[in-house]
Amino acid sequence: MIDPNQTSQEADSTRYQAARKSTLISIAVNIALTVMQVVVGFFGRSQALMADGLHSFSDLLSDFLVLAANRHGSLSADQDHPYGHARIETATTLILGILMGVMGLALLYAAGSRLQHPQQVQQVHFMTLWVALITLVAKEGLFRYMIAVAKRVRSQMLVANAWHTRSDAASSLVVSVGIAGNLAGYTFLDLLAAALVAFMIVRMGWQLGYEAFSELVDTGLSEEDLAQIRATIEATPGVIGLHELKTRKMGNQALVDAHILVDPKISVSEGHYIAEAARSRVLNHHDVLNVMVHVDPEDDFYSKPSTHLPERAHFVDLIRKKLDIEPDRIVLHYLDGMVDAEVFLPPGDKEDGSSEKKVESLLEEDPHFHSIRMHCYGAKMQKNAP
Repeated sequence: MIDPNQTSQEADSTRYQAARKSTLISIAVNIALTVMQVVVGFFGRSQALMADGLHSFSDLLSDFLVLAANRHGSLSADQDHPYGHARIETATTLILGILMGVMGLALLYAAGSRLQHPQQVQQVHFMTLWVALITLVAKEGLFRYMIAVAKRVRSQMLVANAWHTRSDAASSLVVSVGIAGNLAGYTFLDLLAAALVAFMIVRMGWQLGYEAFSELVDTGLSEEDLAQIRATIEATPGVIGLHELKTRKMGNQALVDAHILVDPKISVSEGHYIAEAARSRVLNHHDVLNVMVHVDPEDDFYSKPSTHLPERAHFVDLIRKKLDIEPDRIVLHYLDGMVDAEVFLPPGDKEDGSSEKKVESLLEEDPHFHSIRMHCYGAKMQKNAP
């Protein structure tokens, strides 16, 4: 398993080295099996064994694709790929699925055509059964090795390649049964086994291609994973609500976008701190690549939007002119479609008795104000929201 304390770059390097080793072993095994199956199948007159050999050849092609994709997919983020190159793995998985589907359909068509003339089917050589059994054992062993490596480094592409190998093991079992039946006198079973192998190749290709395509169109995480991420964010101190939680897969990880609700009267820096705390929790507790946290002072799904309100300069100018003051600082809160203003007067400023009437007049005059609080002497004027 990849050490959770590793940096992203170290984890990528570990994943690349493990994937490279397992893929090179797979290449060596598939070269030997492909040559043996095709040669013995051809001279032994077994269509099923030759089909299985072509299946092994497709594994060989996929291994080379995996090597290339793993090399590029493990590269760090750059200016053109700010989220890294993990989608290369996904694209490779899609290509694997398409290749398997095309090859499976071709084999299925060939076997179906020959089954229309069963009287022309010959008995196979006994050696083909031994080759089929050797292939079965080799493929199953290779699958168990590759799936263990894929789970250890958490690589979707390696999982896809391992299951591609498992489909070969399953097909080799079918081929062994078909050849045994042919040798027992049921000669058509060799062609039937070839057709079944072709169907299995098509089915596996569809599954891999569909999963990869789903990721490329930004399919989100499962409801279970989504609920776990939601719980992590909501448990962050300072977060009082969460909405618009979105995810999308990125290779073996995911990208997360979330809108958190915080106390509307806290400072910008505190809101940013809460967002960073929520982001850090998700990164540390879930297998995600990046988290984007947007801070909201109110749930904008239910509250009135404030985008129609004038900009800050409008309200600052009104306060200065109408109240005839030069405040130290003015804080504006855009909430529920209106503005709450906090006016901080310079030290030593004294109330001349007219401030309350001026504030009251300004609240009546400008419909965008909900309240104005003068912090020097604590006076507050407020009108009811319409």
